[in-house]
This record gives sequence, C-alpha cells and structure tokens, in this order.
Amino acid sequence: MLKQAVLQPSLSFPRHPSLLGALPGAGASSVVAFSQQRQWRCQRRQNNRNNNNKVRCAAAANESASSLSGQPTFMAKSRRPETVKAAVTVLPTVRGAFAHLEPTQGVDDFKDLLGLTLHLELVSADLEQTGLEKKTVEAFAHVAKKGIGSITYEASFSVPSNFGEIGAVVVRNEHHNELFLNDIVLTIDGDDSAPLLFDCKSWLHSKFNRVFFISNKSYLPSDTPAGLVRLRQRELEILRGDGTGERKKYERIYDYDVYNDLGNPDSNPELARPVLEDLVVVSDPKSEQRNLTVYVPRDESFSEVKQVTFGAKTLRSVIHGLLPSVATALVDSRMGFPYFTAIDALFNEGLPVPLQDSTHSFRTIVPRLVKTITAGAQNVLQFELPEMIDRDKFSWFRDEEFSRQTLAGFNPFSIQLVTEFPLVSKLDPSIYGPPESLITAELIEREIKGVMTVDEALHQKKLFILDYHDLLLPFVHKVRELEDTTLYASRTLFFLTPESTLRPIAIELTRPASPKQPQWRQVFEPCWNATGAWLWRLAKAHVAAHDSVYHQLVSHWLRTHCCVEPYIIAANRQLSQMHPIYRLMHPYFRYTMEINALARSSLINANGIIEGTFSPRKYSLELSSAAYDKLWRFDMEALPADLIRRGMAVEDPEAEHGLRLTIDDYPYAQDGLLIWSAIEQWVADYVGHYYPSPADVAADSELQSWWTEVRTKGHAVKQHEPWWPTLNTLADLVRILTTIIWVASCHHAAVNFGQYHFGGYFPNRPSNTRANMPVEDANEDDLAAFRAKPEAA
Repeated sequence: MLKQAVLQPSLSFPRHPSLLGALPGAGASSVVAFSQQRQWRCQRRQNNRNNNNKVRCAAAANESASSLSGQPTFMAKSRRPETVKAAVTVLPTVRGAFAHLEPTQGVDDFKDLLGLTLHLELVSADLEQTGLEKKTVEAFAHVAKKGIGSITYEASFSVPSNFGEIGAVVVRNEHHNELFLNDIVLTIDGDDSAPLLFDCKSWLHSKFNRVFFISNKSYLPSDTPAGLVRLRQRELEILRGDGTGERKKYERIYDYDVYNDLGNPDSNPELARPVLEDLVVVSDPKSEQRNLTVYVPRDESFSEVKQVTFGAKTLRSVIHGLLPSVATALVDSRMGFPYFTAIDALFNEGLPVPLQDSTHSFRTIVPRLVKTITAGAQNVLQFELPEMIDRDKFSWFRDEEFSRQTLAGFNPFSIQLVTEFPLVSKLDPSIYGPPESLITAELIEREIKGVMTVDEALHQKKLFILDYHDLLLPFVHKVRELEDTTLYASRTLFFLTPESTLRPIAIELTRPASPKQPQWRQVFEPCWNATGAWLWRLAKAHVAAHDSVYHQLVSHWLRTHCCVEPYIIAANRQLSQMHPIYRLMHPYFRYTMEINALARSSLINANGIIEGTFSPRKYSLELSSAAYDKLWRFDMEALPADLIRRGMAVEDPEAEHGLRLTIDDYPYAQDGLLIWSAIEQWVADYVGHYYPSPADVAADSELQSWWTEVRTKGHAVKQHEPWWPTLNTLADLVRILTTIIWVASCHHAAVNFGQYHFGGYFPNRPSNTRANMPVEDANEDDLAAFRAKPEAA
C-alpha cells in the first residue's frame, strides 16, 4: 500500500481501457516487425555489451525504431548544427479557468508574454569521448496557439552536429501553479522524417525539473544508452523516496503502508476499526487520523475530465446530497417496504424529495441510475429500471434465473463442482459445531427424482455448489449483534440438467452455537405448497445477499482493486518508464490508485457506503481480509487455473484453448477464454521481441526486482507460499503478465459493469438481509402468523 500522510490500497468502479483498445496498435503490424527484428536485436545487444561501435549501433537502432513504430529516433545527420523544433501540448485545468482570481496570475501572464513559461533541455543518449555526459541543449517555449481543449507552446533548439541521439527531455514549469503536460513532439527543421514523440501525460509542479524519456523506444536495463543510465537510475530513486516524511500532494513517491485509516475513533468510538496489515487483521490496532484526502502519487490522479465525472468532490456530492435527500423522504429508514409495489414505485413513480440546489447534478453524475424531475415545490427522484426487470418483471423470482445468474450474473466466480460427498466444513468443530452438512444423499436423490444416485452424479459431474459456509460462519454472531442486519452461513446445491442448465435443489443455512444459543441449521428445498415455497424464496434471498457480499468484497474490491495495487506500486518503484514491461502494463493500471483512494475516503471506510449497505456492516473489510487469507493466491488468478480449480473446466489438448468446460453454457468462461487467449498471444509476441532467450529474462535486474517486491512487500504475508511462480523464463513472464492484465481489465469488467443491471432492482440481488428466517427459533404463534400470511415476512 502506498505511504502517505499515510496511504494504502482500495475499492472501485469503471476504469480500465478495453482490451480491444489495447491490442490493435501493437498487435497486428508490430508483431510481424518484432519477429523480423528479433535476430538483429540479439546481435545489437551483444554489440552494446562489448561496447563496440556505439555510433553504428545507435544509427541501426534508429532504423529499427522506424520500422517498428513509424517514428524514428532523431540523430543529427550533417556536420553543421541542426535546428530542432519542439511543439509542447498543455491541457487547460479547472484551476486555469479561475486563474485570473489568483494573486500570482499577473506574474505568470507576464512570463507567458516573454516566453518564459516552460524551460526545456534536450538530453543526448550518448556520452562524450571522455565518458562524461554531453551538455544539454536548452530553450524556453512560448505560447503559439490557445485552443479550446489545449494550449500549444513552441521552442527552437540549435543542436550541435556531434550531439547524437536525443534520448530525453527535461522540463521545468516556471509558472506558480502546476500544469498538465500532454506531450512533446520534436521535428528537424527541413527534414520530412517522422517526428520524435514524448508522450508525457503528467502534472508539472511549479519550479520542479521533470525528465521524460523518448516514447517510441524502450530499453532493457542492459541496453540503456550510456547517456541515459544516470537519469534512468535517478528517476527510480525519486519514485521510491526514502521511506520517511509525510507525503505532499505534488509528490510522485510510491511506497507501502497498512490500512490504518479506515476508522475514525476521534469523532466517535463506534467508528474505530482494526488495522489491516497485509490485508490481515492486526490484533493491536494503531490507527492514524483520517484526512479529507488520501495521498496518491500525482501522476496517478485522474485527468481533469475524469475528475469532473468521478472525483472525490463529485462522489461526496452524491453521498452527502442524494442519500440524505432519500433519508428525509422516508418516515423510518428501518421500516422496509410494506409491499413489492412500494419497491416498484421507486422506478415507476419516483420518490418525492425536498427541493435542493444540489439535486440537479444527479442527472449528470449518475445518468444511468437516477433521473430527477422538477415537480412544483419538490423534486421527484426516479430510478432507472434495469433492462432485465423491464423485460420480465418476475424473472428474479424464478429458480431458473437464480441459477442462470450464478453462471452469467455479476459474480460468476463462486460456482464450483462438487467433487466429494458428504459436504464437510474445514472449520474447528469444537468452536463451530459438527462439520458435516445436513444435505444428505437421500435428499439429493429425492430432488433429482431418482434419475441417478449421488455417486453417479459425482462421477458424471452433475452437482455444483455455492459454498459460503466456512467464510461467513465466523462472522455470523458478530454481525447479528449489530442493529438492523443479520447473517447466516450458507451452502446452495445445484443439479446440472440434460439441457446443460443448473437447477437449485437445496439450501442449507447455519447459525453456529454461542454461549447463549445452541447451533441452528436447516435445509430448504423447492416446494409447491405456499408455506414451503415462501421459505424457499426467503432462503434464496439470503443466499443472493451472500453472493452480493462476496461479489463486492472479494471478487470486485479484493481481487481487482486491492490486490492489483501492489503490482502498480512495485512497477513504478522498480521498472523505469523506459522499460518495455512498464509500458506494456501501464494502460491497465491507469486510475486504479485514485479510485482506491476515493474508496478509502467514502466507500470502504467506517460508516461508508459499503458498511451501510452490505450485511457484514462494520466487519465488511475484516471479511475481505479473511477471504484474502483463506482464498487468494496469485497462481489461481489466471482464468484457466481458476476454472480448473473450481472444477468448471478440465485440461484437454483437443479442445479450443486447451480446456473443456464442465458446463457448456457458461458465458463468463466461454467469452473469457477467447479474450484470455488473445491477451496471452499478444503478451507472448511483445515480450518475445525484447527477450529472445530465457537468460535475458533472468538477467533483467529491474524486472527481477519488480517481481521480488510484488511478493515480499506487496503481498508480504504470503511471500513464503510455495505457489508463487518463478520468473526465470519467457513462459514464466508471459503467464505472470497475462494474469495481471486479465485481472485488471477483463476480470474487473465482468464484476463491475453489470452491477446496476443485476443489483439495481434489489430484490434480485439484495446486499443486506435484516430479518431471520421465520422458522428460526420460532414459537407456535410466530409460525401461525407466518402460515397465515407468508408474504409479510
């Protein structure tokens, strides 16, 4: 986790670039060029190592870059000085719109007028014959054009004939306020060759020097041009910091720390939360005081366009504006809905809320979720009806849809094949009671109408399970002590029909024994009488809530946000921005740290959105921590390994992608394997270009340091686990990178973008259950009332 005033990792929503956006440019044409250049690059590397004929190698590298990217590296070609022109694109900021109100603006305007805003230095990739770095070529850039979406600065340099390759540009912002530098393009006056690009996408703090390396050439550490070696090392030192001090907003330092600021005991003792160190609960909490903002390295922050639509202020405006408006419209937020038609009214008629100036922004902030209609003296807050319910209002009520969503809903990661029977818990029986499940062979065979025995069903791979028993059982009593929520541990058994669809046949709900109560557990089955049918529906509602909890706290937050952040921190600390692997992964990491920081501020914090809407309430992050401890392992985050582990696929050399699915109609796996294979092929072609032999992978000092830090610092509590992949060969590297890219992009898309579609109509996927099963510890009067009007439950 990042070290801040203190910092750490966190939760999310839309972010990663689509796979299709990531593949084409480097995939189609570049892969061919990669293979054509591989043998030549191997020879070039050897030449560089022997330090022979550096000038000739640099010129050849120019040709190679041209063939690979269409943008050759510039080298002065003649004996006389060349005129090099720079076009610098700066994006206007929100602050810039109000710059005229700031006392320093007059000075900055005068500097613009004099052309003294941006100071640029061209850095040679070569050394002098004496072994010293060449003197940089300097110039100021002046404003050339002000557009609606950008400002262009221009500069002109006189480059000596012996300057050699330009490998970097050093930029200093002379304004009093920071600027967002989009890119720098260098061209040779009178030369029609392709320009030299520096793709910056970076904030420039006032009076600080920033180094930007050429974008169309990547270098392994051993291939770094001699003139750039010191700059490469110095940049990494800056990004690592020295591990001390309080982080400032403008800094770019990446470091790790524990989750020690989720609680806020200074304002209320009830908001105290334990420290989560390496995602494992620490018994002796030492919390830090919360800040309104959470530090992230400056270049990890949202672009200003993204900030407007999904920033800290925008998110807080929804939380502190929309939710109180809803709360004031309710007589008692704990009453619940008296009828199903009252739920439907949220989508059909809307909810009257007091007229507030802030409500107009909801339409633009969350246009797919909320629409506000001015109606006289108050607003009507109306929610969009999810398409699934719009097409079939009662689809959520049916067993078929309940089963379908275990394979094609927002959490397709929990369903698994039953391989052993009877079902047995791994928890300590002296604490949690008998480990054997109450789901018996006789019950299963009765529900499947005797078409086969349990042994035959196991052999034919017909039984599947959603098993939230061992994960939830330790939290049941703690959660039940809280107000307005309840919890069970659950097992849900499915049978695979001849039509290759799942049918739910049994649900087991368990409350463990406590000093005050004995263990309670019961199995519920599909039933055709009214009382039994309602018990079955209520049991399904509890399981759906468990699935929602697992989806948000494990499949979404833990896997795609929290556990991804160490990869990002380690990459920035150990891999130079010139490194080809850094450049490969960077698009998939974009915005993750900022979203995680926002989550720590308003979503996963004490009394935040997650604690307010999910059954575990104040124990939500502890449950996520427990899942990390019990379930997370890097080697199982790869899609094929995950499917095999859950019994949803078996290895088959004859099958497409080398896997045969256990259930044919499993959209997540079917679509996922197509994308996984595409990512794997793209990664293999890309890294194969830079690492022609296994020895090159093992010899890459930055790459090895990155992978070591991921394990020993990013996931320190699991660093000694035997399942961590080694990084010695090209195949090792391809599998590691494919796994990370998969989790950060496609896995995240699967659990993120369907949330409103499946959970917007909350009876379908409730996030919280507030009432126990009516038959739990019920007396005869309670049972009689339930039998008389079961829908009231």
